[in-house]
Amino acid sequence: MTILRMHAADKLESPHAVGIKRDVLSTSTLEIATATALPNAGIMTCKSAKGLEDIREPEAELVIWQRTLPRWLHSWLEELKPQQLPDLHVLVQPPDLRLALQPYFEECSMPDGDNRDLLLGDIDDLVSKFAEITQVDLVDVRLECISDNACRKFHRDSVETRLLTTYRGPNTQWVQPKHAARALSKQTDFEGPIEDLSLHDVAIFKGSSTKPGNGIVHRSPPIEGTRLTRLLLCLNKQSITSPDPWPEES
Repeated sequence: MTILRMHAADKLESPHAVGIKRDVLSTSTLEIATATALPNAGIMTCKSAKGLEDIREPEAELVIWQRTLPRWLHSWLEELKPQQLPDLHVLVQPPDLRLALQPYFEECSMPDGDNRDLLLGDIDDLVSKFAEITQVDLVDVRLECISDNACRKFHRDSVETRLLTTYRGPNTQWVQPKHAARALSKQTDFEGPIEDLSLHDVAIFKGSSTKPGNGIVHRSPPIEGTRLTRLLLCLNKQSITSPDPWPEES
């Protein structure tokens, strides 16, 4: 049964004009709180962060939170030079997230102010949600500045659960499970349908560590030579590739 939840609209004011309401994560006052299954088995969409919790269901392979961040945040990020975008990898407890990330934002000279605060706040919220869903105390956080064709090949991630969202540039591409084997074998010659996450969509999915041969097949969109730069957030459980927990011992 679909559950409908009433909530008050977020009240965010634009830093550029007093009295002009920002575009918020959800502008509707009637929001579907649970995930909605798509025709393809295991693929779900939702309209709230709570819907991401459905990835814990045995049949769920991918849950996509279809959301919209403020337009002025998108414009601000697009106007920044690539060297002003943070590139970091930390293993952190959710309550320490902001303290752990602040030095990286300072180091790249990302301008301080409301825009940066909103970006940090959104990352903070997603890290807390991921920790809640996966029931972990430490989250492996990667915020990557990408301008090449890294991870351009179709693949499955060797993880249990991963969360991805893109703040700047084209978002992650994936294929429906029924096309997975062909995409993996054909790679750049794959002529089947490729799905694109919309800008700022949040995807949480299972990898091949959950069950051999399972996991959503996906790739980073090829952007080499386009002068595009992506800002990608990737959240994982702690693994052997994680750095030492923050703060690291000196």
